[in-house]
Amino acid sequence: MILGRRLQEARQTAGLSLDEAAKALRVTPLTIRRLEKAEVGLKILYVEKLLQTYGAEQQEIDEFVTLAERANEPGWWHPYRDVMPSWFTAYVSLETGARTLRTYEPQYVTGLLQTPGYARAVLRGGFPNDNDEDLQRRVELRLRRQSLLTKPDAPTLWVVMEEAVLHRVVGGPEVMREQIDRLLEASELDHVSVDIVPFDAGAHVGACAPFTYFRFEERELPDIVYSEILSASVYLDQRADVVAHLEAHNRLSLKTSSADSKALLNRMRKEYS
Repeated sequence: MILGRRLQEARQTAGLSLDEAAKALRVTPLTIRRLEKAEVGLKILYVEKLLQTYGAEQQEIDEFVTLAERANEPGWWHPYRDVMPSWFTAYVSLETGARTLRTYEPQYVTGLLQTPGYARAVLRGGFPNDNDEDLQRRVELRLRRQSLLTKPDAPTLWVVMEEAVLHRVVGGPEVMREQIDRLLEASELDHVSVDIVPFDAGAHVGACAPFTYFRFEERELPDIVYSEILSASVYLDQRADVVAHLEAHNRLSLKTSSADSKALLNRMRKEYS
């Protein structure tokens, strides 16, 4: 995505339109747009030809090509692509590179904080036709994603969940008790916040599909919001859409407090004892 933005900036600085850039490669303008939007892989020959057309110096071209080759390398999640929906690959990539993640979950504990038992029960429900091997690989993928929270430069994670999440018995009382322990443990970390919106909060702006908001350090990357339905997902980067979701997350967080959320978690833990 970063390199796509840089290609776009280089084209615009050179004063060329999409049509003019496309002629240099003998492709359609749509191909250039897709390169700039990171919707396709960066073909090295295309990159070199475009940068030459834009008047870039050879050192700049060589450095860009090196970065493009790295960008084209498979991510750590590549071995799990057979058990990962194609539309979720971008999510894992964004999650890995974000500095800030803010999530809203009305149904389940967010994947980054799930215990193995809870994850297995959720995935078993979501993929009832999986054999044991595929299910185990899905669980492994989810647990490997969680390693980003223990890195020295771990991102900030702010989770807002509905109280209904705690009442939905996933995997049985013991699994739920372990899961609540995990949430309490995570809430003590400096870079993790866990807010629970209580039932008595009433109707609110967040009563919608789950979503995740990503913010990055790199100036070329816009804030992005991800949301999903049963069989697909949507990635939003238009400012109006992103701001609407960010404001919803802010308003939801005002419906509770850290102390109230921990008290609710402890009360629910006792119910599962």
